Amino acid sequence: MMRAWKGVRHLQSSAMKQAVSELSLPVPWGEIRGKVWGPDHGRPVLCLHGWADNCGTFNTLIPLLPKECKYVAVDLAGHGLSSHRPAGVFYNFPAYLMDVRRVVEALQWSKFSIIGHSMGGNIAGMFSSLYPDMVDAVVLLDSYGFLPTDPKEMIKVMRQGIDQMIQFEQKMGEKKTRVYTYEKAVERLLAANPTLSESSVRILLERGVVEVEGGVAFTRDFRINLKNISRISLEQALEVQSAIQASILVILAEDGFEKIFAEPEQKKFISALLQAYRDRNDLVRTVPGDHHVHLNNPEVVASHVSDFLQNKVLTQSAKLTEKQASTS
Repeated sequence: MMRAWKGVRHLQSSAMKQAVSELSLPVPWGEIRGKVWGPDHGRPVLCLHGWADNCGTFNTLIPLLPKECKYVAVDLAGHGLSSHRPAGVFYNFPAYLMDVRRVVEALQWSKFSIIGHSMGGNIAGMFSSLYPDMVDAVVLLDSYGFLPTDPKEMIKVMRQGIDQMIQFEQKMGEKKTRVYTYEKAVERLLAANPTLSESSVRILLERGVVEVEGGVAFTRDFRINLKNISRISLEQALEVQSAIQASILVILAEDGFEKIFAEPEQKKFISALLQAYRDRNDLVRTVPGDHHVHLNNPEVVASHVSDFLQNKVLTQSAKLTEKQASTS
């Protein structure tokens, strides 16, 4: 019987003493797991992690944010403690968007905010354009909300993704679960993610590995490593972006996504997306740090996120309540 590895290090700061509970929501192929911070009737905020991470990525940031909000951070399908997608199914953005819709439906949220890191920010951007009436504010952590692809590359990328899935399925019978000691798992994740501190790695491994006979195994579905076959062009991204009605805060890390992860052909799209946010009077801020600065050094981004939520969500909500009271 496998169980979640609790890790060997836990944050002991007084800020972390606020109540945190585990969340489990049923989906057709299993469950979406996550964590909940804050009061039951707090202003709802959905937190979406990046590729290959899990909801632990928000463990150090959320305790520094406004206590009037209720934060629900989920493990996206195939990540953390959430169920893997059924055999033969791709991991792509439309599927993640459907998952977010399932989550907010189960939570019975009609209006909420989103904080998204990296891939989670791309999901947030697309969801906010599809359901502009549901999302009032979006925080993009080292993310542009969209990751366009050169149309000339799309055929190649789609073919790569399909071929990779075929190869993966052919090798499934041969593959055995790789077992590590906990410290070896730490070493492997550190090597694969140079922007993570060791303490951040141990936080992510609380949901990123499970105990098995002989040691631990990673929980994530390795199909998430296959090429994402669902792509959009810059023109499409800008059109979709224009449908967003929510206020947006973009927080970029100086040594973050653009410098380390973005492919050369993608870099030319970044300035166009950022300019579109500025043209909408959205906020774009740059902070010192790397792609995981929100986890490694949360205090660097916490003040920006807190001020944004206070001004765009909590204050606006209070004004609306006052207005409704005065007219009733």
